[in-house]
Amino acid sequence: MLGIMRKYKESIVIKIVFVVIVASFIGTIFLVWGRGSKGESGSVAYAAKVDGTKVSLEEFDKAYYRTRGLYEQIYGRSLTPEMEKQMNLRKMTLDNLIDNVLIRNEAKHMGLSVSKDEVAGEIAKIPAFQKDGAFDFNTYQQVLKMNRITPKGFEEAEEDDLLVKKARAKIQSGVTVTDQEITQQFHKQNDKIDLAYVSFGPADVKSGIKLTDADLDSYLQGHQAEFRTPEQVSVAFVRVSPEQFASKISVTPEEAQTYYQKNIDRYQAKGGILPFDQVKEQATADALKQKEAKEAYEKAADAANKFKANGDIDAAANALGAKVEKTGIFTADAAPAALAGEKDVIARSFATKQGEIGGPVETAKGIYLVKVTERKPAAVPPLAQIRSKVEEKALAAKAIEVAQKKAQDTLAQLAKGNVAGMKETGNFGYDPTGKVPTIGTSPELMEQAFALTTASPAAKQAVKVGERWYAVKLKSRIEAPTTDLAAKKDEIKKTLLPKKQQEAVDTWLKGLRAKAKIDINPSILANQNQ
Repeated sequence: MLGIMRKYKESIVIKIVFVVIVASFIGTIFLVWGRGSKGESGSVAYAAKVDGTKVSLEEFDKAYYRTRGLYEQIYGRSLTPEMEKQMNLRKMTLDNLIDNVLIRNEAKHMGLSVSKDEVAGEIAKIPAFQKDGAFDFNTYQQVLKMNRITPKGFEEAEEDDLLVKKARAKIQSGVTVTDQEITQQFHKQNDKIDLAYVSFGPADVKSGIKLTDADLDSYLQGHQAEFRTPEQVSVAFVRVSPEQFASKISVTPEEAQTYYQKNIDRYQAKGGILPFDQVKEQATADALKQKEAKEAYEKAADAANKFKANGDIDAAANALGAKVEKTGIFTADAAPAALAGEKDVIARSFATKQGEIGGPVETAKGIYLVKVTERKPAAVPPLAQIRSKVEEKALAAKAIEVAQKKAQDTLAQLAKGNVAGMKETGNFGYDPTGKVPTIGTSPELMEQAFALTTASPAAKQAVKVGERWYAVKLKSRIEAPTTDLAAKKDEIKKTLLPKKQQEAVDTWLKGLRAKAKIDINPSILANQNQ
């Protein structure tokens, strides 16, 4: 089953199956692992609140990770963070959890219910609870116990799951496919069409665009984040090496023994833990290094506390027997050579107030104290300083806008007749991937094209394909003979019905959402964009 789905995952029907499987899967997760808590208040973290029913963060996390696992099985590969972001997996999971709360509540208003016999029947069908092909009560109890689920909780969850399925099924049961729709689909699948089109790209219109100072200023005000210079600091810093204190530090045999016992996992060989007598020298050396590092850190902390208020980095350096080094001004993403690779020191530099001493910060290279000597806050430079950059971006944005408008305006002309510069695609048939000859791949354009008729030949909207906007018109259509229509009627109906049923459920859910009071924790979706 998964192999088939992977092979045909671009198919419209399979995509609908994906939606149904994932929605059902998330619903079951939601119901089994947490059905929301009606009217709860308090400080418990939540992912969403739906008409007073809370979806907890724990419920969301479990649904999210299990949904990700389902998609990894479907696609036969691990999902990268980029893939998850592209799929908007977190939003998909949360939307499905919210939908199931809405459906459960609406199912009760629809007068739907689930009997105990129905629940028992569904549970008996689950393979995990079967032995030799039949439901086994002892297996049922053992599986639930292993997953820390009580029979009562699972059965209540199964009841709610069935209620959701019944509500969905009731909406879907009212959907039919008409003969007219079947005929239209037949022609869509078998007709050949030829499109006439005109396209416009930013490069075509850019030379004719003139931007005023007001245009540039307006663009800058609306896109400040693109031009904001990052915060910058310059620092003076002191670096202390633990080795500086080596001559003053010693380790007793007892201290070495104690260090060995606390860090015994470091002294393993193939045969197991090595006895202290065999690693005494190494343990003593390791204990000495730790003691030196501790001494250096404590000395640095004392110096930081003593001179923090007046920011006397020179006095702190003298107290530590170290020297002061200085940097030029830098940003958090472009560290100076003297602090290359020292991310923690850079972070502390930007977190420290100007004139104060920050630290100590311990790294592999030593222990640092830092003082911010200059700070330039993040700011948007005046237009005069960055005019060329603003003009470049504003011109590019305006060119896209103009190209789209030209394509849209051309559609109005195409509706009345032909226009200069038209090209043709040549005859082609419907391709579910959206590959249009001489234009490119666009499922949106493909759907628009095969909806065009001789009575209404021009598309309603210009479509972007690649970097260009296309205005298309039906030039000709070669209709397929309908001699095979009767034989293919049932097959076409089977293709159309799931799509229409899903559209009906989507419309129904959209209406439920519009009436509901939904509060979503913004951090849930913010994490998807990190």
